[in-house]
Amino acid sequence: MPKLRLALACAMFLAAAPAALAQDTQRLRTDKVEVIVETLARNLQNPWSLVFLPDERMLVTERPGRLRIVNTDGTLSEPIRGLPGVSAGGQGGLLDVALDPDFARNRVVYLSFSEDRGDGQNGTSVARGRLSDDGTALEDVQVVFRQEPSYKGTQHFGSRLVFDRDGNLFVTLGERNDLRDQAQNLGNHLGKIVRIKPAGGAASGNPFLNREDARPEIWSYGHRNVQAAALHPATGELWTAEHGARGGDEVNIPRKGRNYGWPVISYGVHYSGQAIGEGTRKPGMEQPVYYWDPSIAPSGMTFYTGDKFPAWRGSILVGALAGKLVSRLEIDGDRVTGEERMLQGLGERIRDVRQGPDGLIYLLTDSPKGRILRMRPAT
Repeated sequence: MPKLRLALACAMFLAAAPAALAQDTQRLRTDKVEVIVETLARNLQNPWSLVFLPDERMLVTERPGRLRIVNTDGTLSEPIRGLPGVSAGGQGGLLDVALDPDFARNRVVYLSFSEDRGDGQNGTSVARGRLSDDGTALEDVQVVFRQEPSYKGTQHFGSRLVFDRDGNLFVTLGERNDLRDQAQNLGNHLGKIVRIKPAGGAASGNPFLNREDARPEIWSYGHRNVQAAALHPATGELWTAEHGARGGDEVNIPRKGRNYGWPVISYGVHYSGQAIGEGTRKPGMEQPVYYWDPSIAPSGMTFYTGDKFPAWRGSILVGALAGKLVSRLEIDGDRVTGEERMLQGLGERIRDVRQGPDGLIYLLTDSPKGRILRMRPAT
């Protein structure tokens, strides 16, 4: 009888194994390639961003205010000590993470986060610090940028961090929702993309350095809530995707000093159904490169340059929260020429999309039990 019970137990285990495996691995078909999406790490609380370290481990932010190292086998470190104070709530918390271009030498890490400014006020800030040699702490942490003005709210903080080819830092900033009209006011940082020096302060070459009525850090304005940004691998220009209201999510190429229209023009409507601003076009305001209506809620993007998915080379991959998908945009110069909506079978809110050093695609799922997913070709 003991042998029979052992045999039955083994049979039950083997029968259950495929079902357990199916929870962690899915085979999905796209227009050009069949892919396998597998779970690399789990039990992250609303992960927001990831970046690869030189040794191919990852730094991952969790919105409640934790930063962890994820090993190549998917195991998580304890939270890294020494982070700045994070005001977590609603859409706020610990947001983006980026490595200094000279990280291999200086081990400097940049973080964007919603910062408590006192009296219930908060705002998007950027801090930098040195990752200790053992990877357990951030040292010499300094805040190098604070969005002004502060505001008492929990929405539309942005924010993505992207270094340009000159070593300056783009920071995307939301307009805090209730203050949407301020996206047209050059006297503040609301609804703007700013470009700063690594240690803080306006970068040289910014468009409004010599205007007394404008913030010198501003690069472009008239944005709503940009949560996706990446440099074009050939041109070095910044491309972004930002949230519209009900419809009107946009892909833009934010150029120096230009006005991207929010909330005067939009391809969406307010959540109430009322019209936004003055329509879809106005002289002096830029048109999007591409827009989604209805909204997909874009968050996280990367230009694919690897060799694992040759049919996707040159495409932009954009995550979607409300859409629960990855949008693959085919581009020709400054134009989007086609879209493929992928991975809808996952049923997951996709917060970030990154290309790994191995040429595979890594995704973050926005959930209290969030995962890191890895996408690879099925063959």
